[in-house]
Amino acid sequence: MDQVVHAHWRHVYRWDLDKTYLDTRFETLSELVKIPFERAEDKVNVPGSATLLGELGRPQPDGSNSYIAIVSGSPRQMREVLEEKLRLDGVHWQEFHLKPQLRNLRQGRLRALREQVGYKLPLLLESRCRLDPDLAETLFGDDAEVDALVYSLYADLLSGRCGLKLADQVLAEVGATMEARRSCEQSLGHLEGQRKAGSDPVETIFIYLDRGSPPALFAPFGPKLVPVFNYYQAALVLFARGRIDAGSVLRITAAFLAADQCSPQELANLFQDIVRRGHLPYDLMEQLALAVHDQKEGLASAQVLWASAQRMLDLAELNSDARVSPSDSLDYLELLARLKTARGL
Repeated sequence: MDQVVHAHWRHVYRWDLDKTYLDTRFETLSELVKIPFERAEDKVNVPGSATLLGELGRPQPDGSNSYIAIVSGSPRQMREVLEEKLRLDGVHWQEFHLKPQLRNLRQGRLRALREQVGYKLPLLLESRCRLDPDLAETLFGDDAEVDALVYSLYADLLSGRCGLKLADQVLAEVGATMEARRSCEQSLGHLEGQRKAGSDPVETIFIYLDRGSPPALFAPFGPKLVPVFNYYQAALVLFARGRIDAGSVLRITAAFLAADQCSPQELANLFQDIVRRGHLPYDLMEQLALAVHDQKEGLASAQVLWASAQRMLDLAELNSDARVSPSDSLDYLELLARLKTARGL
């Protein structure tokens, strides 16, 4: 497989679209029917998603850029509208995959219309084959589909915590096509040949809680997976991981305040929640507070961050044991069975 040659990629960000980046509603028939007729300017972002992705894609002084890959379950017939929406948001991307829903319908693959594991996993693995093996990744999904399972399985396959046998069992269980299973086999063979000892490329998996699912629901997936109530929390975690700086956190905070999506008190509570779950340790709270200290008299976003950090530092309500660390391979067949029961799949 050909490798993408670019000496200046600094990190890989993979995004889903519906209910992760775009606030797509299709719970009712009227909502579902309306989607294909929406124009790019009619599409509504999940609060903070455009600002966050804009900050992640911001070119750095050293000339490095982020590699943005989008894998969506939306039909390919939506490409023109969705690409125009991303351009309106100022988003630049390197990969954009949409689901071949019309082909699935013509071939009578009715199960494939809803099935996501056999669609997303081969694309993720094939994409990884074209990238530098040293690149780290951050993944964004939501709690409406099977993103937590797909992304976690992908992470464990890249690290070697599990292999082809388990992946093929999962694909068979969800009814994936032989084409999808062969694609995974080919990609994994390539990736195993270039894996380095101790390699663990997937750094963080963010699951946006579109349905308001309790974070504890995702505990079985391990500490690598971080459920977030909104992308303000994701920004705090990304700061802790060293993926964005305090300036980016300020701009994302300002976006929530300007759009009246959250009050300062609500942002303070979200700050406290992400600290209590162990994703913004004491030393990094100090760094963030110091970075915004000089601006707190002039910027509302700096005031919010300063007050939130000081509140938590004073209370010392920390949970250092919850820091992200490698986890054992998960029982994906059991997790898949639970998911099918919960979602009626």
